Amino acid sequence: MGVLPVPAEVRAILLDIEGTTTPIAFVQETLFPYIKDNVKEYLRAHWEEEECQRDVGLLRKQAQEDSSLDGVVPIPLESGSGEEELERVIQAVVDNVHWQMSLDRKTTALKQLQGHMWRAAYATGHVKGEIFEDVVPAIRKWREAGMKVYIYSSGSVEAQKLLFGYSTEGDILELFDGHFDTKIGPKVESESYRRIAASIGCATNNILFLTDVPREANAAEEADTHVAVVIRPGNAGLTDDEKSYYSLISSFTELFLPSST
Repeated sequence: MGVLPVPAEVRAILLDIEGTTTPIAFVQETLFPYIKDNVKEYLRAHWEEEECQRDVGLLRKQAQEDSSLDGVVPIPLESGSGEEELERVIQAVVDNVHWQMSLDRKTTALKQLQGHMWRAAYATGHVKGEIFEDVVPAIRKWREAGMKVYIYSSGSVEAQKLLFGYSTEGDILELFDGHFDTKIGPKVESESYRRIAASIGCATNNILFLTDVPREANAAEEADTHVAVVIRPGNAGLTDDEKSYYSLISSFTELFLPSST
């Protein structure tokens, strides 16, 4: 793709994860299947714990909000009447999680449970976060040049920290100055990028956002944030219009930073 000069006013680089720092295949073929395959076992093992009950409460509340949607699985309250009823409630949670995942929902309730399950998987070595090989050297270079580096992903902040804390490159959390998830707002809404800028104490045009999703790029641009779209193996293809409109990179090494003053 060549070299892409970073505008001189950029002080911070904001990174998407899936399809940008990390192969989509890792998320689609490792992380999500782990949830589907293990959610029932996880719930049975942790049901009595306060954290698990909070997760279930959030999912139950989300199911109530989703009550008008086709296929939604309500989660009944427990009345404490024995093992059979507990299994029925757990199965409802499992079915609700599978339903949300089948629609690629990004609800906070779903992301929170997933984050807690992934924490256990990373800690036991069942999962390691995959990182493209150009990512760590490039970020080190950016930081040496005085850039701040942040993550913005639809995955929870906890899930982000697990991926980078237990990665194929080791614990690389020190490379990031902060993390944002959809609690700051959806990635396809321009206001989210204004909130991020306010949170890190700069103007929106002091930020360069790297993502593989044109809708996210468009929302960031509407907020006057600089954008480059990342082309990686396995990412969704771009239209000819998108290819001609957006600045494109296929590796972080293609970003050329102005000399720091």
